[in-house]
Amino acid sequence: MVKNVTQATGATSAGATPAEAMFAADEASRALGIELLEQGEGTAVLRMTVTPAMVNGHGIAHGGYLFLLADTAFACACNSHGPVTVAAGADIDFVAPAYEGDVLVATARERTRFGRSGIYDVSVLRGDEVVAEFRGRSRSIRGTTTKESR
Repeated sequence: MVKNVTQATGATSAGATPAEAMFAADEASRALGIELLEQGEGTAVLRMTVTPAMVNGHGIAHGGYLFLLADTAFACACNSHGPVTVAAGADIDFVAPAYEGDVLVATARERTRFGRSGIYDVSVLRGDEVVAEFRGRSRSIRGTTTKESR
């Protein structure tokens, strides 16, 4: 089941899902204006607008910001199941440039989970155009369900 997330702030609540709680504590992503739009088991949809500070010397969005958006969507999707889960590795292919003012949407989907590992794909789009494709490999940390339990 996919949950629409209407409040893109740092507020946490007792009813927050693991992904919502993790995103609420993610100062880096939220400081860049990234919004969690939807999340469900193994899925997440996030949005970011490319600001002037995100543009490189070629006049296009710096790839690091595109990676960060995709990585944040990946993190929300792989943490949707409950155990604290981190990236074991990730790759990104930049397909088209993004520009200042572009509104980018990253959609993460779980491909498979096996043991404590998982594989997730994230598509970053500007409207209907693919800007980047990301594949993340996750690993759940044994015996953890929240940051507070570590």
